[in-house]
Amino acid sequence: MIPRARHLAAAALSGALLMLPVFAGVSDASAASKVYKVALTKTRADVQRVANYWKPEQLKKADSYSPATPSSQPAPVAKAASGGAVNAPIGASGSALRTSQAVTPAPPTKGAARTMGKVYFRFGNKEYWCSASSVAAKNHSVVATAAHCAYDARQGNAAAYWIFVPNPGSNGEAPDGIYVGSSISMHEDWPGKNDYDYDYAFVTVHRGFTWQKQGDKYVAKDVGQLQDNVGGLGLELSRRSPLSDIHAFGYAAGPQPDGSRPFNGLSLQPCVGSTRKAVAPGLDLNFGVQLAPCNFSKGASGGPWVFGWQADKKLGNLVGVNSLTWNTDAKGEFDAVSSPYFSIVTGEAYRHAAAQTTPTNVM
Repeated sequence: MIPRARHLAAAALSGALLMLPVFAGVSDASAASKVYKVALTKTRADVQRVANYWKPEQLKKADSYSPATPSSQPAPVAKAASGGAVNAPIGASGSALRTSQAVTPAPPTKGAARTMGKVYFRFGNKEYWCSASSVAAKNHSVVATAAHCAYDARQGNAAAYWIFVPNPGSNGEAPDGIYVGSSISMHEDWPGKNDYDYDYAFVTVHRGFTWQKQGDKYVAKDVGQLQDNVGGLGLELSRRSPLSDIHAFGYAAGPQPDGSRPFNGLSLQPCVGSTRKAVAPGLDLNFGVQLAPCNFSKGASGGPWVFGWQADKKLGNLVGVNSLTWNTDAKGEFDAVSSPYFSIVTGEAYRHAAAQTTPTNVM
């Protein structure tokens, strides 16, 4: 039977394993030229409008919204490719500029890191959510997620009312703040071609705030920069696989192929596994990396893959993001999840996001 893959919320397609090329020959200049930036909020008034949309009453309903899917249309069924999973690159061993360097994880100013959370946003007139994580950056204000959690490539529209809520509560609580998106930095082939080899995005965010009740009104209180409050994962590029002990995380919520629902989307779920190559030609996924075993379903989209996970510090290096889920044995449960390959061009998108500045106080 042909192995099956699914969007982390969408339709079936087939895939297989084969060798990945190495992108070390890509120059910094050519990589930088492929970064596509989209502004989400341009003025203080824009930021205030987004913040006011996500008052506590709205956030209490947020988990009932639909997890975002890569596409509203079923993916075409593709023929399985042949090959092995030997010595293929997976997700990162470099810096924002060179594969010989790395971005170091950053702890918060107090306590253990709490880098993971949910992003909430709208496409058209409907609200959605995804998983995401804070990444260490010089501007202390970068969030990593799947590109389909920030930009609808089929419609050619960026998400509206985009916010990141790290460590969200189950009743709309935002204990570590709400962070309004400022701009998206991604590879041009996501908005240009809907190419799943580039289903990742780095979103620069404004300073965070929390809502405080004063009389019969809510007032926003500034809580500072994202990284200072929750820390940030490191980043590696061009790491080769197979690798073991990769930790993936996400707020899985959707049904399994057999209709069962082991996850409710309210708590962060882990998967720990080994990597191999993933190909889905119908989605232009030629350089994907698959992590197995993992039964993530929709809602986990955008959640981080972490190499060198330090459970005590809750830190490690980002090497991928959840993009597609797979049912390779065609049984009742998903058994793998895949990420785009994090190459030097991924690092350039990150570097662009890390170089953006935002207002010192948004409210």
